[in-house]
Amino acid sequence: MQRTDSGSALRPWLGEARALVALALPLVAGNLAWSTIAATDLLLLGRLGSRAVAAGALALNIYTAFMIFGIGLTNAASPLIAAERGRRRHSVRDIRRTVRQTLWAGAMICVPSWLILWHGEALLILLGQEPALATEAGKLLRGLQWALLPYFAFLTLRNFVTALERPLSAVIVIALTIPVNLAAGWILIFGKLGMPALGLFGAGLASTLSSLFMLAAMILAVLTDRNFRRYHLFGRLWVPDWPRFRAVWRIGLPIAVIQGLEVTVFNAAVFLMGLIDAASLAAHAVAIQIASLSFMVPMGIGQAGTVRVGLAYGRGDHAALGRAGWSALALGALYALVAAAIILAVPQLLVSVFLDVAAPANAEVVRLACIFLAVAAVFQLSDCIQAIGAGILRGIQDTRVPMIFAGIGYWVIGIGVGTALAFPLGMKGTGVWIGLATGLTVVAVLLLARWHRREALIGA
Repeated sequence: MQRTDSGSALRPWLGEARALVALALPLVAGNLAWSTIAATDLLLLGRLGSRAVAAGALALNIYTAFMIFGIGLTNAASPLIAAERGRRRHSVRDIRRTVRQTLWAGAMICVPSWLILWHGEALLILLGQEPALATEAGKLLRGLQWALLPYFAFLTLRNFVTALERPLSAVIVIALTIPVNLAAGWILIFGKLGMPALGLFGAGLASTLSSLFMLAAMILAVLTDRNFRRYHLFGRLWVPDWPRFRAVWRIGLPIAVIQGLEVTVFNAAVFLMGLIDAASLAAHAVAIQIASLSFMVPMGIGQAGTVRVGLAYGRGDHAALGRAGWSALALGALYALVAAAIILAVPQLLVSVFLDVAAPANAEVVRLACIFLAVAAVFQLSDCIQAIGAGILRGIQDTRVPMIFAGIGYWVIGIGVGTALAFPLGMKGTGVWIGLATGLTVVAVLLLARWHRREALIGA
C-alpha cells in the first residue's frame, strides 16, 4: 500500500519532468544552433588574426547589449501566451493580439538602436578603447546593426510557437541558418565567388543576411503549418491594440532590463579587458564564447520553465506550478555539474576550436583563456540557477523584483568586485572573471529565495 502511495505521489513529478524535457530539448537545440552561428562568426574572424577577434569582440559586445534588450522585450510573448492557453486552451484572438503587439514593440526599439550603433566607433573611443581596434569594430557594426529588426520579428514568432509547445519549426529554421551564415561570411569576409573581400564589414553584413533568412523561413513555417495558420497572425498587422501593447511592455521591459544588465556586465568586462591588454581581450572573447555555448542549455530549460509554469499559473493549478518550477531547477543543477566537469577536464581542447593553440603567437591568449575557463567552470551552477530562476518567475509574470536583484548582483557586486580585484589588487583578467562569478552567485541565491517565497504564497 505504501509503495502504491509512493508511486502515485511520484507520477505527477515524472509526468512534469517528461513534459519539461520534451519542451526544453528543442529549445536547447535552437539556442545551441544560434550560439553556433555566433561561434562561426568568431571562427571566421579568427582566420584574419587575433586582432580581428579582439575588434570583433568589441563590436559584438556593443551590438549584443541592444540585441539582448530586444530579446527580453519580445520574451514577454511567451508567459502572456502560456497564461492565456492555461485559462482557455483554444484561445485564438488574445494570442494573436499578443504576437502582433510584440512585433510592434520589437520594431519600436530598432530605430534608436540603429542610431547609436551607426556611431559605434566613436562610442568605443569614448569608452577608452584603442582607436585602431575601435575603427575596425565600427566597420563590423555598420554591417551588423540592420540584423536587429528581422531578428526581433523572428524571436516573436519563435516565442509564439514555443508557448504553443511546438518549438521544432524554429529549431529547424535556426539549424538551416548555420550553413547560410557560414557561406555568407566566407564569401563576404574573404571575397570569394567574385565578391570583394569586405573583412569585418562583411562579417556584419553576413549576419544581417542570415537574420533575414531566419525571418523569411519562420514566416513560411507559420503560414504553412495548420497548427499555426489558424491564428492569422499577419492579418491587419498595422492596427494598434494599445492595452495589449502596454501589457507587453509591462511584462517585457523588466525582462529586457534584467537580460540587459546581465549582458552589459559581460560587455563591461570586455571593456575592462581592453584596458588591460589585447591578449586579455582576445582570451576573454574565446572564453566567453565557450561559456555562452554552455549557457544555452540552462537558457533553454528556463524558457521551457516559463511556458510550463505559465500554463499552470493560467489555469490556477498551484501543485503543477510548483512541480514545473522545481523540476526545471533540478534539471539545471544536474546539467551544471556535468558542464563544470567538462570545462575543467579539457579547457585547451575547447580553446583550440577558436585558436591555433600550437602557434607561439597565440600562447599567451591560450594560457589566459584556460584560466578564465577554470573560473567559468566554478560558476556553472550559479549561472544555471539564475537563468532558470528568472525563467520560472517569468512564468508567474514576476519580473520587477528580479530586475532589482539583477542590478544589485551584476553591477554593484559583480563589476565592483571584478574591478577591485583586476586593478587595485593586480589580478587583471582573472579578477574580472572572479567578479563576474560573484555577481552571478548573488543573483542566483536571491532569485531562488524569491521563487520559494512566491510559490508558497500562490499556494496559500
